[in-house]
Amino acid sequence: MPENKLPAELISFINEWKNKQGNLIMVLHKVQEHYGFIPREIAFEVADLLEVPVAKIYGVITFYHLFKLTKPGRNQIAVCMGTACYLKGGEDLILELERQIGVGLNTVTPDGEFSAEAVRCIGCCGLAPVMTVNGEVFGNVKIAQLKKILDQVRAK
Repeated sequence: MPENKLPAELISFINEWKNKQGNLIMVLHKVQEHYGFIPREIAFEVADLLEVPVAKIYGVITFYHLFKLTKPGRNQIAVCMGTACYLKGGEDLILELERQIGVGLNTVTPDGEFSAEAVRCIGCCGLAPVMTVNGEVFGNVKIAQLKKILDQVRAK
């Protein structure tokens, strides 16, 4: 039998949630909280412990944008591409962001500092265009503000 890589506290959490409704999302949130993403080998272990097919695990991970399959950058950027944000310049923000950090969406900068993604909706349509950095919301973002926001984040 392969060596178990899950720490005891995660195994305990999974066992606690194993027979509860909605357990998969709760367990995946806890796993991602621990690792920062959901490593492939851990997804297989979770599937075994919950006695569900690994395809079900990946179905949930790939459906919800919150779950990550690869380790994100130290600073995680999400640019909203919901209707209001798109119409008010969300795509232009993404293009400038890619230029400033030097990598495209869904990748991590070589130094591990930033990762960026486009998301469907952040829920702040009245502040469009919106982006978040490590969960902090920035509204009415103008392209000219991006450098200042990135510098501010780097300094933390």
